[in-house]
Amino acid sequence: MRELSVEQRKYLKGLAHSLKPVVMIGAQGLTEAVIKETGHALAAHELIKVRVLGDDRAAREAWFAELCAAVDAAPVQHIGKLLLLYKPSDKPRIKLP
Repeated sequence: MRELSVEQRKYLKGLAHSLKPVVMIGAQGLTEAVIKETGHALAAHELIKVRVLGDDRAAREAWFAELCAAVDAAPVQHIGKLLLLYKPSDKPRIKLP
């Protein structure tokens, strides 16, 4: 799992403000299909939002950590039912401060 500085997180949160969730974690929880789709979305976009449909905050936090580890992404933010993940591509489009 990658680590980001406070300044980098702040910058990414600003970029993500207008993004729509591209992956959803439903009643089945964190499945292989969700992990695979998250990997594809990160490869295409670098910065993505994931919507979690469950009400269990502890489960959301666990899935956030597990998902970031599975796709080697940096956890940017967990706010409510939205998770924000970042993973630079081979040719990064987002320039971090």
